Amino acid sequence: MDTVLSLLMSDFVGKPAWLWLAFLGIVIVLLAFDLGVLHKEDKQMGIAESLKLSAFYILVAIAFGGWIWWSMGPTSGMQYFTGYAIEKALSIDNVFVISMIFAYFAIPPKYQYRALVWGILAVLVLRGIMIGAGAALVQSYDWILLLFGAFLLATGVKMLLVKEGETDISKNPVLRFLSKRMRVTPELHGQRFFVRQPDPATGRLVLWATPLFLALVVINIADLIFAVDSVPAIFAITTDTYIVFTANIMAVLGLRALYFALAAMVHRFAYLKYALALVLVFIGLKIFWSYFFGKVDPALSLGVTLALIAGGVGVSLWKTRSTATA
Repeated sequence: MDTVLSLLMSDFVGKPAWLWLAFLGIVIVLLAFDLGVLHKEDKQMGIAESLKLSAFYILVAIAFGGWIWWSMGPTSGMQYFTGYAIEKALSIDNVFVISMIFAYFAIPPKYQYRALVWGILAVLVLRGIMIGAGAALVQSYDWILLLFGAFLLATGVKMLLVKEGETDISKNPVLRFLSKRMRVTPELHGQRFFVRQPDPATGRLVLWATPLFLALVVINIADLIFAVDSVPAIFAITTDTYIVFTANIMAVLGLRALYFALAAMVHRFAYLKYALALVLVFIGLKIFWSYFFGKVDPALSLGVTLALIAGGVGVSLWKTRSTATA
């Protein structure tokens, strides 16, 4: 018993091990409840249900942030909420790409949510690796934050000035590699990622991947690419690995629930891209200011971030109001 308690209280990346296990337990319970109870049967999720489920995840994230505020102090609490807001806003840009991936593989809406939720398991691992690597670099070489700042500045300016072309899913190198190396069925098999079917050459039963599995792989690659922006952005807010990881995962959990509502009205957020670009520029400048002149008040960071995001959403909804009416 003493050994178990000692392990639970032992330090793991700056926090007691039980804190990490508790958070992972919350995520597992949420996913089990989501897949095993709410979506036990595959069905198309409507916008209203998407908004309700997203509101539930947001309340869970806020409650968790409230606990961080209470147990770790106001500074940690504000850092968590700032990171959560940034990750949530940056993830909205990912919705358009995800909707294109589902369209390319002709995945019907009733199977999309299950693929998104299962994808979170990969997100936990991939983002955990990226955040762990980032934390190790920052701890060993604090000047690496300046590289993060320069990258965020360059990314923000590029988003402001460069018009992005439409993504061609068929040219994805990983997709082309898997399509050549794996047996892939031409049609879906319900919610299954793999099925056993006869080999055309030998007639014996072999394992085939389905288009749903390929869609899941490409979605996680897209999420990894978007994480290249979001992970340095949140490290600019705090180098506390626990806050970085929990804010990231809480935002991703909520995005999956919000996907169906956002996918239906993504055209109404046309100007959010510029707000996100300004957020990245602000965070990049904040890194340089903090490094050379001293830390910026976390309340100021949270206020500016929320103001920019809210402004982007407000301008987008106002400018596209005629589209909404139509």
